[in-house]
Amino acid sequence: MNYIPKTIRTFIGAKDYDKSRAFYRDLDFEEVIIGDKMCLFRINENLGFYLQDYYVEDWINNSMVFLEVDDIEKCAEDLLRKDLQSKYQEVKFTEIKQFEWGRELFMHDPAGVLWHFGEFNK
Repeated sequence: MNYIPKTIRTFIGAKDYDKSRAFYRDLDFEEVIIGDKMCLFRINENLGFYLQDYYVEDWINNSMVFLEVDDIEKCAEDLLRKDLQSKYQEVKFTEIKQFEWGRELFMHDPAGVLWHFGEFNK
């Protein structure tokens, strides 16, 4: 490469755009509105994704995002403490699972996007 990459971000869709926006704010992402039908949700300058007011079931059902964390136990505690399953009926979490490479838990967002929160073996 003859240039310096700065960030990489995925685009995900929303079945109910306003509900998904509220959900990601409740997850403590910072929302940056880009237009009427798209916003950026970020944790910091380099970690984020674009949420679109656009829904295609096959696309959403095959969308996945992996967020690496430094401590999966603390991550799980934080996620579950927010009690998002009560506020957003579609949201589901799994228990932490052990794999050869590390540990992770899974979360479905209100539209069905599958999130992986993972901690690699040290």
